[in-house]
Amino acid sequence: MDNDRRNFLALASATVASYILPAATSELYAKTTRIRAIAFDALAIFDTRPVFALADQLFHDHGAELSNQWRTRQFEYTWLRIAAQRYVDFWQVTSDALTYAANKVKVNISTQQHNELMGTYLRLQPWPDVTAALSQLKSDQYRLAFLSNFTRQMLDGCIQTSRLDGVFERALSSDKVRTFKPDPRAYQLAMDTMKLQKEEILFVGFAGWDAAGAKAFGYPTFWLNRLNLPPEELGANADASGISFPELLHYLKTKR
Repeated sequence: MDNDRRNFLALASATVASYILPAATSELYAKTTRIRAIAFDALAIFDTRPVFALADQLFHDHGAELSNQWRTRQFEYTWLRIAAQRYVDFWQVTSDALTYAANKVKVNISTQQHNELMGTYLRLQPWPDVTAALSQLKSDQYRLAFLSNFTRQMLDGCIQTSRLDGVFERALSSDKVRTFKPDPRAYQLAMDTMKLQKEEILFVGFAGWDAAGAKAFGYPTFWLNRLNLPPEELGANADASGISFPELLHYLKTKR
């Protein structure tokens, strides 16, 4: 009987260990693995305020409402198209969202005005704190990449306008896998392309839902919460957040 009891306890201990030890090892690995690369959402780098300033200029009293409808529907369309499996790229989504917004607000938008507004997405400038911070990150030997819903054409246009050529190792568009974040296939792009583990890539998101999606995928995540919004209630929160790049730089110092 004693031998049976000892054998049972030994088997039980081994079974429990088989569940606990891998998790503990994985957690330890995540804590000790150094961040080697940083993947940015495009809007963490590029400032879209000129897009909406142009809407105000073109449509005066209706500009703010048009911009709000456009911005909201732009991202809702990405999620709806993922769910419906009816993919078009982010440029088309953005154009469709603008058409919807104009109809919703009852603004008569000409083809020229439509093209003017769309064209701003090819010429976005960086937020004021970006250039110096990127220089510091490069000096600290981080590999830098975009991981964005923007098309490659949009990314390339903004990179060129912002004079950031050569700063980013990769400009990854979710268009490559014909989906949008927060689909896990979009987040997987950075790992597959940069040949790194999840724990080695810090994702920096602009939107709360994007930060939550990256964290749920498994990336260490910093939410660059420039609009100072509350976190989304999606069951996953960024490891840290801040409203500016200096806070991101401080966070990275704590991880070295």
